Amino acid sequence: MLDTMTFTKVLGGFCGAFLIFLLGKWVAEEVYAMGGGHGDEHAQGYVIEVADAGGAAEEEEGPDFATLLASADAGKGERVFKKCAACHKVDGEDATGPHLNGVVDRAIGSVAGFNYSGSLSAVGDVWSPENLNVFLENPKGAAPGTSMGFAGLRQVEDRADLVAYLQSISN
Repeated sequence: MLDTMTFTKVLGGFCGAFLIFLLGKWVAEEVYAMGGGHGDEHAQGYVIEVADAGGAAEEEEGPDFATLLASADAGKGERVFKKCAACHKVDGEDATGPHLNGVVDRAIGSVAGFNYSGSLSAVGDVWSPENLNVFLENPKGAAPGTSMGFAGLRQVEDRADLVAYLQSISN
């Protein structure tokens, strides 16, 4: 079957093939290497003219938050609130997070008996609709170090609907 000599020949064959592969790679890199000592300067072959040769295209911004909030749907906001309902309640009782009924225009960190993280002061003094919008978009970005684990709502329409819902359940 397999004796020591056969095993040595097979191993030698693999090592020889690997050596040839490595040498071939080295030769190819030397032959086809770009640069040729010309430095960073190189001539441009041709220029393609374009209509807008300005900077990068800017993203079009949609309507501002105040405009969206004026036409927001509290019913849709109630459905968006289901993402928040795991930690927040709207019946006046605190859960993992503080209760959110009456949160719009309430002072930040003002629910008695709830232990807030101190980083919320970076958002502002009052939970205005604009402050809620900024915070709900990216809680960790708006208040670094917050204990809120929610990633945020990326759609501005969802945030406007949620704020409209929270305004509708104010005390």
